[in-house]
Amino acid sequence: MSLHPRRRPGAGFHVLTIAWLTAVWVALWGELSIANVLAGLAVALLVVRSLPMPSIDFHGRVRPVGLVRLAWHFVRDLVVASVQVAWLALTGRRPRSAVIRVRLRSHSDLYLTLTAQLCSLIPGSVVVEAHRHDGVLYVHLLDVADADVAVAHADVLAIEERVLRALGSDDELRDAGLEVGR
Repeated sequence: MSLHPRRRPGAGFHVLTIAWLTAVWVALWGELSIANVLAGLAVALLVVRSLPMPSIDFHGRVRPVGLVRLAWHFVRDLVVASVQVAWLALTGRRPRSAVIRVRLRSHSDLYLTLTAQLCSLIPGSVVVEAHRHDGVLYVHLLDVADADVAVAHADVLAIEERVLRALGSDDELRDAGLEVGR
């Protein structure tokens, strides 16, 4: 018999998920009380047990400078795109939309998901389809000229590169064709 009980992989993640879901429950009810915390805990446990999420392998490492760079570019892109969409709405000009296909360099579900989410959070663009086996995103763009399609394609790849530089291992960077240590 072992002195240390075996932990299931991801058990720490479930604790964080349960705590987060409980906090959201309490926030939704708008009152911090023992009854709300216990009800939130019960709902969180039910959700985690009845809707298990598949585990995602993370072989990278968190790089603080890369995270700051990712956050800075995201906020900048968010502000610029918000102004552009607001200007489009105010002028009443009819936009020309497009859907572009972008093959990502990484083969990780985690990096594909993060890249897709960051692209969708920027106003004027939304990922309409993602093929995880091919590593392809289809991104709908609002108000894009023919000449801007290549720029938009490069922008999506730049987001992926920043995600990889923030969270990827040296091997994952090399596999994606990116320089390590840049």
